[in-house]
Amino acid sequence: MKIIKDLWWFFKLEKRRYLIGILSLSLVAVFNLVPPLMMGQVIDHITNKSLTRSSLLWGLLWLILSAFAMYVLRYIWRMYILGTSYRLGQIMRYRLFEHFTRMSPSFYQKYRTGDLMAHATNDINSLTRLAGGGVMSAVDASITAVVTLVTMIFTISWQMTLVAVLPLPFMALATSRLGRKTHAAFGQSQAAFSELNNKVQESVSGIKVTKSFGYQEQELASFQETNQMTFEKNMVTMRYDALWDPLVLLFIGASYVLTLGLGAYFVNQGQVTVGKLVTFVTYLDMLVWPLMAIGFLFNMTQRGRVSYERISSLLDQTSDVEDSQTPRSAITNGRLAFDVDHFRYDQEETLQAIHFALEKGQTLGLVGQTGSGKTSIIKLLLREYDVNEGQITLNGHDIRDYSLRDLRSLMGYVPQDQFLFATSILENVRFGNPDLSLEQVESATKLSQVYEDIMAMPEQFNTVIGEKGVSLSGGQKQRIAMSRAMILNPDILILDDSLSAVDAKTEHAIIENLKTTRQDKTTIITAHRLSAVVHADLILVLQDGQIIERGRHEDLVAQDGWYASTYASQQLDLEEEDTTDEN
Repeated sequence: MKIIKDLWWFFKLEKRRYLIGILSLSLVAVFNLVPPLMMGQVIDHITNKSLTRSSLLWGLLWLILSAFAMYVLRYIWRMYILGTSYRLGQIMRYRLFEHFTRMSPSFYQKYRTGDLMAHATNDINSLTRLAGGGVMSAVDASITAVVTLVTMIFTISWQMTLVAVLPLPFMALATSRLGRKTHAAFGQSQAAFSELNNKVQESVSGIKVTKSFGYQEQELASFQETNQMTFEKNMVTMRYDALWDPLVLLFIGASYVLTLGLGAYFVNQGQVTVGKLVTFVTYLDMLVWPLMAIGFLFNMTQRGRVSYERISSLLDQTSDVEDSQTPRSAITNGRLAFDVDHFRYDQEETLQAIHFALEKGQTLGLVGQTGSGKTSIIKLLLREYDVNEGQITLNGHDIRDYSLRDLRSLMGYVPQDQFLFATSILENVRFGNPDLSLEQVESATKLSQVYEDIMAMPEQFNTVIGEKGVSLSGGQKQRIAMSRAMILNPDILILDDSLSAVDAKTEHAIIENLKTTRQDKTTIITAHRLSAVVHADLILVLQDGQIIERGRHEDLVAQDGWYASTYASQQLDLEEEDTTDEN
């Protein structure tokens, strides 16, 4: 089967453990033959009135020994087959997570978080069950069936055995057709589960917005619609699942009827004894599990195949941004030059004719209206996307010549939509290096003007801030995210509109700290409030993806263009706020 071929790499990797487990499982099948054999012999001895204490004790001894052997062997095969299957889950989760970390932003625009979570949980669990319970079912069913049938043929009656297996080809045909339907239904139910995951994740993340708009009833109705759709898809799968056992038992029942009819005739003719007939029926009962296991195996195989295809489709996705085949071995901060002729995103022109240079230790300010292209310049520098036409150079070398890891190691980035983890403030600030001391954390938070806020909290730096920093204000989240970047003292610090949620006084204090501590480091600041960039060595005013003004603060004010009018307007607003505060 295709899924076995797809997973053969894992079976080869863990062949030693699987071989031990299969050997133990095979021995269990052999020892399983002992109790029916002993029971048949005792019945025949009783029928012939030849049962002795010695023969009874020997039979009991064999039963005890076989029971103890099966106890030990069953523990071994469970550890070496079922236990090993969890290794597959571990490997596949690591591969998925590693793949996620290498993907560019376009990947996350195509796949939503809930969908990715479904792949990393439900789909991998299906594969784990296949590598564990599926392998066990296949091996145990085949070995038990072969050993039992051979024993039935050579120790009791080949004619009765032949009659017993007559319904099996028809069962194989029926289960094969049912398997194809199960495969299609399970694929749809897994897709529905992904959609449900997405809905739950988005609803929980946006619960504050939902409540603020009083949209709870509509959101609940929308969720119920998705929930109902998932339920219906799962019920279709369940209908096919529910058919497996009755279908198999139907053919097993036919085997019992045929066997008992022929067996009764043979006993009447004296061809077999009553004890052997009992043993044969017991062996036939032992064949129920292999026949049922075929159904389980088909079911798990179809589920595993669907899940592997879904996971493979993710792993086959390639990133828009790849490392050079022969990246440069060393990277240092230096002259940064943008020579971007064109950059298109989703076939739309985003940037054009972006040409400027920034020396090491200088500060660049990027300003302009929303959607003017400020963040696009940052994303190109971070190589979240690559330039379509032109290049960005660092120390005279195209940044695409450096490895992504080395390039980004120079940078500290505080994005517009900063993300904080649901851990303590301390762990969030030193996320980039968990070995940093508390003193270093305190110093970074003082630079970003959030130290006093933290010390006012009950648990101070050990305060757990909740998912995405839900317990913090917008300004506190921005400043903690800034501390996280500043504590690493990066060669290139990028603040992408990271001061928008703080007041003018706090902003001024942070800017002064940056000027003092980063005299030999490069800093890039995007902002809507122009007071954040007045100290910059170079300010670029962007509009519709183009540079419309450039220069220092004094130069731009003198040009009396967009920058000058916007700055004057903002200063007037600030003076009015100060007057209001005084009154």
